[in-house]
Amino acid sequence: MQTRFEHFAVTSMLGQGDSPPRLDGKLCFSEAWERQAFGVALALSKNGHFDWEDFRQKLIAAIGDWERSHSLDDPSWSYYERWLTALEQLLVEEQIVTREELTARLSSDRDTVTAAGLDEQACLTGPAATGAP
Repeated sequence: MQTRFEHFAVTSMLGQGDSPPRLDGKLCFSEAWERQAFGVALALSKNGHFDWEDFRQKLIAAIGDWERSHSLDDPSWSYYERWLTALEQLLVEEQIVTREELTARLSSDRDTVTAAGLDEQACLTGPAATGAP
């Protein structure tokens, strides 16, 4: 079950250019890190570290930047790579982390996920979709 904030955040994106991937109405994540990035963005915004609309605008800009520099049928497209780009930019701008701290942590986390074999696809609804336990 989603909280009011999670419901607001996800539904504010439906039908928009920054709408998350879905399969049969459920949020769809190809890899574990995508689900984690989604949950981190929601949790940080919900806890007042940044405004959700500020994140959405960063995401829209990140998608636009990718579209301007790639053909629209480029197979390297990844919605959650753009999500992560937007989140990283906002975290640094809001001085939640430094660029150096972020780079070191992301490198360590990606190695852990790869070593643990946590890269299976998951299409989720409710609390699991937000990374909540």
